[in-house]
Amino acid sequence: MLIKKAADIKASEVTPKELFLKRRQFIAAAGVTAAAVASNGFGLLGDDENVAAQNPAAQKFPNLKKSPFSTDEKLNSYRDVTTYNNFYEFGTDKADPGKYAGTLKPRPWTVVVEGQCAKPGSYNIEDIMKWAPIEERIYRLRCVEAWSMVIPWNGYPMSEFLKRFEPTSKAKYVQFKTLVDTKQMPGQTEPALQWPYVEGLRMDEAMHPLTLVGLGLYGEVMPNQNGAPIRLVVPWKYGFKSIKSIVRVSFVENEPLNTWKQQQSSEYGFYANVNPQVDHPRWSQGSERRLGEFFRRKTLPFNGYGDQVASLYAGMDLRKYY
Repeated sequence: MLIKKAADIKASEVTPKELFLKRRQFIAAAGVTAAAVASNGFGLLGDDENVAAQNPAAQKFPNLKKSPFSTDEKLNSYRDVTTYNNFYEFGTDKADPGKYAGTLKPRPWTVVVEGQCAKPGSYNIEDIMKWAPIEERIYRLRCVEAWSMVIPWNGYPMSEFLKRFEPTSKAKYVQFKTLVDTKQMPGQTEPALQWPYVEGLRMDEAMHPLTLVGLGLYGEVMPNQNGAPIRLVVPWKYGFKSIKSIVRVSFVENEPLNTWKQQQSSEYGFYANVNPQVDHPRWSQGSERRLGEFFRRKTLPFNGYGDQVASLYAGMDLRKYY
């Protein structure tokens, strides 16, 4: 049996104290079976008053189109989705974005488009939101730390966004960058990562029908802690690929160096496809815990989207290109 020393254990692997105590109290009081414990709500963090009202406008999307790409799995609650996040620009704890992202100002917001395209320029978020009908897509999200959610995203296909700029034949990849502003994103004063956060996709990945321009969730504009006002959503890849609060999109010839590969290339690659056969050096990827459930479930190849996306990687060694 492998016993970890405290120094070897990441914060992401430790059950929050308040959650642990609540579970013990629940079990002691109710005398329930393990199956009943599953309903105790793994991952719910913070009191209502500590979950900042990060979406003050609470703008609704009228007449949302239901996407045929949606899963029919049970949704995670709004509370799950908005209080348990990875967004290091506001802190490294899962509860930090929900508590501290009120400093982000998602209006006004401009996205700069540049590189190998015919129509570069600066584009206002209000205009971007009108470029295609907003639809609801219920996607699974699988985090590299082996937890998952089911989220009703609102947005439109990334292909509708990118084709407006008429990328040239030299555009082999798309690179995305997050805002850098230490006043709005105080976590950037810490050396947790190299800023700005950078991600990228191959052009065929970016243009795939499943790849989404994320503009909201649960029928409302995107909450700050979830990446307001515009983010990427790539459901067959680990969550760190779905970059938040985008301010720059670049069409480039060469593979971008994404943030987590730059941070630790032995643990994180460029592709980041969900692959239960390739473990992270410090934990298994063969199973996951869905927030709101106690028992673990098997991880699906490509997060369950293999029928749609596996052909993108035909002939590739997915252990090498992880």
